Amino acid sequence: MVQKNLIDGEWIASSETFRNINPSNTNDVVGEYARASADDARAAIAAAKAAFPAWSRSGILERHAILRKTADEILARKDELGRLLSREEGKTLIEGIGETVRAGQIFDFFAGECLRLAGEVLPSARPNIGVEITREPIGVVGIITPWNFPIAIPAWKIAPALCYGNTVVFKPAELVPGSSWAIVDILHRAGLPKGVLNLVMGKGSVVGQAMLDSPDIHAITFT
Repeated sequence: MVQKNLIDGEWIASSETFRNINPSNTNDVVGEYARASADDARAAIAAAKAAFPAWSRSGILERHAILRKTADEILARKDELGRLLSREEGKTLIEGIGETVRAGQIFDFFAGECLRLAGEVLPSARPNIGVEITREPIGVVGIITPWNFPIAIPAWKIAPALCYGNTVVFKPAELVPGSSWAIVDILHRAGLPKGVLNLVMGKGSVVGQAMLDSPDIHAITFT
């Protein structure tokens, strides 16, 4: 079965697919994945842009519940997800499970952060003037992640982006799509509204470039 991209809350097929191969056993095909086009990336960006106004105003309890549910499922499936990570990336099994636990802990941490969103009120150097600092979502965040930590790095980029009310377009490294697809699937089933998180698996020169060129992406995080 081909694992599809997630765009505007729907799993979308592509005209091209690619195989995810176990680097320690090239006869082991971990999975087959849809390869997103530049048009898919632009559709994902448009979906994230449309979802931003409602998500940025969503209640902190809603965000907390989704991130906490995600953390719970990742931790409950640590052995399964750790084995998937090890097959596609090449880590030892104990490292794959350890990284998966770390990802679950990251989502758990930011679930807690949802409930303690706060600013600061400071005195000004000018008399009778106050200074108020608030934390506001910035808009659509483009996330491009590498192959070496295929579940931990997506977790520590996606979790804070969603926690603080941003929407996301996520492109994982093409060498390791399985862990990323799994984490997106968990978040999707945890109740994220459509368009809040979009997954576009594909080439950096195509999907990544479309993200970099888009005026509707307000921040890019790349590791």
